[in-house]
Amino acid sequence: MNNSIKKILITVGVIAVVAIALYSCTAGNYNKMVTLDEEVSTAWSQVQNQYQRRMDLIPNLVSTVQGYAKHEAEVLTQIAQARAEAGGVVNVDESILNDPEKFEQYQKIQNQLGASLQRLLAVTENYPELKANQNFLALQDELAGTENRIAVERKNFNEVAKGYNTMIRKFPQSILAGMFGFEKRPYFTASEEAQSAPQVQF
Repeated sequence: MNNSIKKILITVGVIAVVAIALYSCTAGNYNKMVTLDEEVSTAWSQVQNQYQRRMDLIPNLVSTVQGYAKHEAEVLTQIAQARAEAGGVVNVDESILNDPEKFEQYQKIQNQLGASLQRLLAVTENYPELKANQNFLALQDELAGTENRIAVERKNFNEVAKGYNTMIRKFPQSILAGMFGFEKRPYFTASEEAQSAPQVQF
C-alpha cells in the first residue's frame, strides 16, 4: 500500500472518529436537556395538582364559614373574586413556563388567593361555634396540609428548574440549547408581602 492511500485512510479514519465523537456529544447533551425539560414539566404538573386541590377545597370551606359568619361578606367576596381570577380550574397551559410575565401574573393570582384564605381563617377566630365545628376543623386541616404541599412542590419545581437552567446555560450545551429552542424556565419567588418584615405591636 503506498503512502498516499495510507494518508487518505488515516484522514478518513480521523474524520470518522471526530464525527462519531461530535455526534455522541451532541446527542448525549440534547437527550439530557430533553430529560431535564420533562422533569420541569412534571414538577410543574405537581404544583398544578396542589393548586387544584386548594381550589377544590374553597367552596366547601366558604359554605361552612358562611353558615356561621353571614355578616363577613367582604372576606367571603374577596375569596370568591380571587378564586374567579384564578379561573376556578388551575391547570394552565405549560407554555406559561416560557413566558416570564404570564408566569409572574399566575403566581400573583395564586398568592392573592392564598392571602384571601388566610384572611378568612383569621376572621373565623371570632366565631367559637365555627371553630368547634367538626366539618370546619377537617376542612381547615385539609387546607393547612394543602398549603404545605404547595410549598413543597414549589420548592421541588425551583430545584428542577435550576438544574435545567444551569444545564442549558453551560458551554457547549448553551449552543445546542439555542439551536434546538430550549429556553430558561422561571422560578417561583416569595410574594412582595413576604419581602418586608412584619410589624409587631404590643
